[in-house]
Amino acid sequence: MAVTQRRGRRIMMTPGELDEFLAEQRTCRVATVSADGRPHVSALWFAWDGTSLWLYSITRSRRWAELRHDPRLAVLVDDGEEYGELRGVELSGTAVFVGEAPRTGEPCSELDVPERLFARKNFGMDEMPHDGRHAWLRLTPDTIASWDFRKLSAL
Repeated sequence: MAVTQRRGRRIMMTPGELDEFLAEQRTCRVATVSADGRPHVSALWFAWDGTSLWLYSITRSRRWAELRHDPRLAVLVDDGEEYGELRGVELSGTAVFVGEAPRTGEPCSELDVPERLFARKNFGMDEMPHDGRHAWLRLTPDTIASWDFRKLSAL
């Protein structure tokens, strides 16, 4: 994974800060590419396992269809209201489809950790409920850019 930022290194998140931020945030914005090349952005819940971002998407969504056609995506997770509070992470790479689609709960050891993380974070449960409408996408980012404007006060 490459750090893509040359400017702003003083406000970029450390690996520990990045892990903590992605573990606490709930919603991300997912950008995909439509067949005619237009970008499409949608909001989605996610889980971060320290290496990959796990997205639980409706399989009949435009996002899912676009990723089947072109698996490139970018994801933005951000937080803050005032300028000095702004912080965020942009991750980009290629989506990988994991497990059955739609997900019904068939055993899949690769999904044990992300499903546990996702269920705790978003549902307050220890096990993932499966509705037969969603399935998993994994983004192991090729590039990550981050910023934390709260660090500006220390500069």
